[in-house]
Amino acid sequence: MTPGRPPARPASAPEPDPTADQATKDAMSNATTVSPAHSASTASTLITNIASLVTNDPSLGDSSPLGLIQDAAVVIEGDRIAWTGDHRKAPATDNRVDAGGRAVLPGFVDSHSHLVFAGDRTQEFNARMSGRPYSAGGIRTTVAATRAASDAELEANVTRYLAEALRQGTTTFETKSGYGLTVEDEARALRIAAAHTDEVTYLGAHIVPPDHAEDPAGYVALVTGEMLDACAPHARWIDVFCEKGAFDGDQARAILTAGKARGLHPRIHANQLSYGPGVRLAVELDAASADHCTHLTEEDVDALANSRTVATLLPGAEFSTRAEWPNARRLLDAGVTVALSTDCNPGSSFTSSVPFCIALAVRDMGMTPDEAVWSATAGGAAALRRTDIGRLTPGAYADLTLLDAPSHVHLAYRPGVPLVTGVWRRGERVL
Repeated sequence: MTPGRPPARPASAPEPDPTADQATKDAMSNATTVSPAHSASTASTLITNIASLVTNDPSLGDSSPLGLIQDAAVVIEGDRIAWTGDHRKAPATDNRVDAGGRAVLPGFVDSHSHLVFAGDRTQEFNARMSGRPYSAGGIRTTVAATRAASDAELEANVTRYLAEALRQGTTTFETKSGYGLTVEDEARALRIAAAHTDEVTYLGAHIVPPDHAEDPAGYVALVTGEMLDACAPHARWIDVFCEKGAFDGDQARAILTAGKARGLHPRIHANQLSYGPGVRLAVELDAASADHCTHLTEEDVDALANSRTVATLLPGAEFSTRAEWPNARRLLDAGVTVALSTDCNPGSSFTSSVPFCIALAVRDMGMTPDEAVWSATAGGAAALRRTDIGRLTPGAYADLTLLDAPSHVHLAYRPGVPLVTGVWRRGERVL
């Protein structure tokens, strides 16, 4: 089940929120750390007395995809994992952290978010919960607010939501443009995003903006021409919303192909609101992920199962729109690699909580707790074609989440409870 993926450049991660409330700061007292003997950049740290350690490597633990180790310990050296195993066999280190019989798992990898925006859509959400169906048109509200916002306002929003995600265990994230839809606004969105992560996605093809409503072909030409020229230096990925009311299959192919020619690898919003060509186009172009995947034919499922393309499921969107849930069980049983992500955005999934999405996936999408946790860690890494995150194996980045619970199963068993009580990112404790 665990896919092999070629290594990619490491992504940076959010800084902790300096305005976090005292309860968040006090969480650090839940485990005891001995004073370091050396600087954080060179010292080694042992985290021991771990009730259950998720490694996502079956060769290190039990034979399950999670590679569970009971009564475990993990050693960090610098920004990497150096050792995992039975706590009684742990090597000597400079520092020691007592996990207090809690569970440790890899930091969550949120491989789909839209964090560079201004404003909110409270009224739209309220109306939808009162019976109005969701449609792609609501994006235009955020586009207007984002264009009107200053760089400082957009930066403050990104920082706020990244700190929020970090407190909930997310140590790696992807985020997109898509709320500017002009050359200048898309480029500045990507510049802002790139200050926080290498996993930056150019989504000029989110919708056709109102100022091009009468000339969608002209907008596609802009997205694949001048806008792409301005945005490509700041991004790793290119994305398109392939959906009725957004971009059809031919337009999506032209956009993604142009991006590939500029060195941007494809990912795609596919089959969210209706059946369509998005998933098969993703497989045709070797996209890293096809995201949403709600309305799938047997041919779509077979195509995913026989490809490297990850199906990224975004249960926050279905929760917030009362839409049909993706059938994760169908995909998993077919052998498709599945990722879970938040889709954090102001319109259809305004949550930064991966634990919340894990609980939804277990309750409403047919996933087991083990599958959901794997998909939110190693699955997210696969959706970014990364092998250095999403797992706690020697050589991987030391991105860890400590739960105030003895097992990762509590993420679904105790939904809505703030279980994350410690986070290490690149070897340093940030919560």
